[in-house]
Amino acid sequence: MRARLAASSLVVLLGAAVSSAQNLPQAGPAQTDYSMVNCSGFVTDQKVPDGIQLISGEQSNYKITFARGDRVYINRGQDKGVRVGDRFSVVRPVTDPNGVRWFKWQSKLMRAMGTAYKDAGQVRVVNVQPKVSVAEVTFSCGYMQRGDILQSYQDRPAPPFKDPATFDHFAPVSGKPVAMVVTGTDFTQLFGKNQAIYVNLGTRQGVKVGDYLRVFRYQGSMAETAPQTRGYQYTMYGFGSAPARYEWNDLPREVLGEGIVINVSNNSSTAMITYSSIEIYAGDYVEIE
Repeated sequence: MRARLAASSLVVLLGAAVSSAQNLPQAGPAQTDYSMVNCSGFVTDQKVPDGIQLISGEQSNYKITFARGDRVYINRGQDKGVRVGDRFSVVRPVTDPNGVRWFKWQSKLMRAMGTAYKDAGQVRVVNVQPKVSVAEVTFSCGYMQRGDILQSYQDRPAPPFKDPATFDHFAPVSGKPVAMVVTGTDFTQLFGKNQAIYVNLGTRQGVKVGDYLRVFRYQGSMAETAPQTRGYQYTMYGFGSAPARYEWNDLPREVLGEGIVINVSNNSSTAMITYSSIEIYAGDYVEIE
């Protein structure tokens, strides 16, 4: 008798659990991470207005950088209409400290894209004085320093991304604009999943936030600065050779991965890599899917 009652109770509980699960809101498509969207930086050919700057902060006798929770000073106050609660994004222009070209056209493409800006974080004004204001660092991507530029805060869209299981390793040519992976955040040259890349496609080429870019390469390219073996796509001494000489356009392209556009300007886009089958390098190609 007790066994029957226990079994009946279990059935009721299971039924209630299933019913509750059916009434729960269904999870939507996965979205890009907040930190990725707001810390990936951008490249633009438009000068970012630099009238509002971070000029110092508390404990500046020993602090040369500032991060989340710190209070910083900005060169705008009541005389310029700043109010308590105002929010700003903090950025600064950056250049490659190494200056080493990874592939043949990298420097030229970077100049055409514009200036790279690093996202430093966000601040909120907590006190306003006649000519300066005090702001608290509410979100940081690394560190802030004197001279960083403040922009009025604007939400950046976090587009949903598709299931990586749909990735097509043999995707045909899309026929849409083609460009290159020029560099990445902090001028890195090697990329994988969840890393940001800068490509020389922008609004002038029809790119918008949420678009997908496919990354691919051809065998036989000699554009990289790194030492390479000529003709490696059809022969390698001591390890056999093809019956004929094949050039890069005689062989199938290798599709490496894909990424979603999270920031776009006139001639460049920032994309987050959502899937990569192997390492992606600066100098690889991209096309709009």
